[in-house]
Amino acid sequence: MIERSKHVTAPLTVGIIGFGAFGRLMAGHLAPHMSLLIHDPVAEPQGERTALCRFVSLETASASDIVILAVPVGKLKEVVSAIAPWLRQGAVVIDVGSVKSIPAQIMQEGLPGHVEIIGTHPLFGPQSAEDGIAGHKIAICPIRGQSWRRVAAFCRKHLGLKVIVTTAEAHDREAAMVQGLTHLIAKVLVQMEPLPQSMTTRSFELLMQGVEMVRYDSPEVFEAIERMNPFVPAVRRTFFDLAAELDRKMGTTDAGGTSRVVVR
Repeated sequence: MIERSKHVTAPLTVGIIGFGAFGRLMAGHLAPHMSLLIHDPVAEPQGERTALCRFVSLETASASDIVILAVPVGKLKEVVSAIAPWLRQGAVVIDVGSVKSIPAQIMQEGLPGHVEIIGTHPLFGPQSAEDGIAGHKIAICPIRGQSWRRVAAFCRKHLGLKVIVTTAEAHDREAAMVQGLTHLIAKVLVQMEPLPQSMTTRSFELLMQGVEMVRYDSPEVFEAIERMNPFVPAVRRTFFDLAAELDRKMGTTDAGGTSRVVVR
């Protein structure tokens, strides 16, 4: 994700640690620009993705110019510890997790001082990026070093992304509502299925489109968003408190359909 000097002929190497759904999405868009080295102890090459990258050992992937950590936030500390001995001088380590404060702390404490660190959060996923990633947003949180500027420029110029430069804390404050509520509401609606499919309004259809975009996210993504963002609990409490207050104001309805206000 950093362009080499014109005087350097060796291809830029990018090691991707973790080759799940998002790792595969990244590989498809990064492969035209750089050499990809993939390490995942579980994932196997699938179809055309095999031609875009080479599966290697953790040591080899970690010795790349840029190392992207595409692993669940809950596994990040373990992975940081594993790659630390193999990172080369001046390498850039990037995470792509849905929360940023905790990953930033983990990477600062666990990675050697001779590497640069960037927190990123691509604000899209395999479902929402089915038609491409151009026009989507990515949050970039500078943590250590100045390479984030070149990463941001690459994302704009070559991937067509809208870049938001922010801090890890500011990111998590906004994501607590943007993602925390979205995934929470989607989780509840999925549990209420079957939902209407014929007599629907446009607003309901848009709501269901939002549900579909996150329905198949891994359980680890939901856990990270709801449990590892320090600002989510307050947002969740406010949401439920306001919903409960609205429920009290609306009262209850008896079996005959008559509204009955509850006095508390």
